[in-house]
Amino acid sequence: MLFDRLLVDPEVDGSERRSAEGLVIPATAVGPKRLAWAKVVAKGEHVRQVAVGDRVLFDPEDRAEVEIGNTDYVLLRERDVHGVAHAEDDDAATGQYL
Repeated sequence: MLFDRLLVDPEVDGSERRSAEGLVIPATAVGPKRLAWAKVVAKGEHVRQVAVGDRVLFDPEDRAEVEIGNTDYVLLRERDVHGVAHAEDDDAATGQYL
C-alpha cells in the first residue's frame, strides 16, 4: 500500500520547544533550512535504497504527517530522502551515504 513511500518516526529535535497549547516554537525564527533525522518504520514494495530500521535525513517542511495509534509518523517518498545512515558494521568503512 505504501508503493514508493516510507513511513518514518521523526526524532525529536532538542532545539525545538512545545508550548502548553501544543504549538512548536523553533529555536530560531529565521535561519538556514535544517534537515531532520527519522527512523524508518515501514517501507513500500518499490523502495530500493532504504531498509526498515535505517535512519534517514529529510526536509521537515516537505512532509505529510499521519497519526497511527496515538503516535505521529511522517510519510515520505523515497526520492525525498536526502541521506541514509546504516548501523555500523565491523567490515564497513563508513555508515552513511548521501
